[in-house]
Amino acid sequence: MNPPNKCITVQKAKELQKEWRETRSIVTTNGKEHKDTCEFHFDLEELQEYINYVREQSKQNNAERPGINVWLGAYQAEGDKPSLSTVFFSATRKMKAEEEDGSGRDYLENDEIEPMNTVGGMWPPLPYKG
Repeated sequence: MNPPNKCITVQKAKELQKEWRETRSIVTTNGKEHKDTCEFHFDLEELQEYINYVREQSKQNNAERPGINVWLGAYQAEGDKPSLSTVFFSATRKMKAEEEDGSGRDYLENDEIEPMNTVGGMWPPLPYKG
């Protein structure tokens, strides 16, 4: 099977990760030594379960062209564990003409469907090795 059109090479993924580490690390740590996590793992069953949930709920809500946004977030620090990044998924739906907001997007968050966030990032942070 050929990869989908939006797949990138392993080399491109390494370049993207390297650029993130070199340009975002100082921003995400505010110049401090604290390293933040940058890797999040979901198994295919978890992802498929959420995709199925979004599809089904979108049908029930008559939401056109459902999709999923990936958002960055952060957990609050607890004890000696620093605040660490996380990602969460949120369902989207096609924007109706009367909802146009000038953002250039053609979709909106679908707040009738709960977001997904079940993982923390891997610790300690490691570079992408491909």
